[in-house]
Amino acid sequence: MEKVPMLAEGYEKLTADLKALREERPKIVDAIEEARAHGDLSENAEYHAAKERQGQVEAQIADIESKVTRAQIIDPTTLSGDRIVFGATVTLLDDDDKPVRYQIVGQTEADATGGRISYNSPLGKALIGKSLGDEIEVTVPSGDKFYLVEKIEYI
Repeated sequence: MEKVPMLAEGYEKLTADLKALREERPKIVDAIEEARAHGDLSENAEYHAAKERQGQVEAQIADIESKVTRAQIIDPTTLSGDRIVFGATVTLLDDDDKPVRYQIVGQTEADATGGRISYNSPLGKALIGKSLGDEIEVTVPSGDKFYLVEKIEYI
């Protein structure tokens, strides 16, 4: 079974989401029971909506439970070295020598606008294993991008 690397805060968010979904289960069951009481199920929109929501919640719970059980929690402050690994915060210089900063995180924690990219993203894959001063070429939907690794931190 493949481990799912994530930061501690990502793990906490997943477990909080799981708890919220589990708390929603009885409410959905109540909604289904109430809709059943209205009679004919073939034309009962409330019943079908509640059943659909139940299916969505159960699928989300199964997905999150799978990620939580396979979680490999990584604390970047315990890491060091001169190579980029999961959890590293990297400052890059783009084509215009403008600095951009990203932290390499798990898929569930990724938020590119917030400076967090997944280790599975094209840029994340290109960065893993690189060192200070390395040049990186990444093909993204908007074309090829070039970066220079300026700083690697474990914060």
